[in-house]
Amino acid sequence: MFDRNLPKIEFIIERIEFIEKIVKKYKYVTIALNDEIEARPAILMHLSQIGEEINKIDKEVLKELDLLEDAKGAYNVKNFIVHSYEGINLALIEKIIKEKLPILKEKFKRYLDEKSQL
Repeated sequence: MFDRNLPKIEFIIERIEFIEKIVKKYKYVTIALNDEIEARPAILMHLSQIGEEINKIDKEVLKELDLLEDAKGAYNVKNFIVHSYEGINLALIEKIIKEKLPILKEKFKRYLDEKSQL
């Protein structure tokens, strides 16, 4: 049976990996976020896409992965980015990139691995 969450999860992992590539190019999250012309807008766009897409994943899956609160937070970050661009707290964005995205990526990758073995 097809799991409709799989394409959404794959999309989120891709967005996280794009953010990782941007940060790697700049060597540090802070430096990437200080690039107002290219890196910061790209990172914020990817974060907003993650927040939008995670909101479409079945709540049962998020609960199973212990990601309900993180999903709610990701959606709130998306709303904040979209509606308050000038007031974005870059320290919070940096913390999300360093602390939350690796956990999200790892849990979603594990979910994909488990589903691929079925």
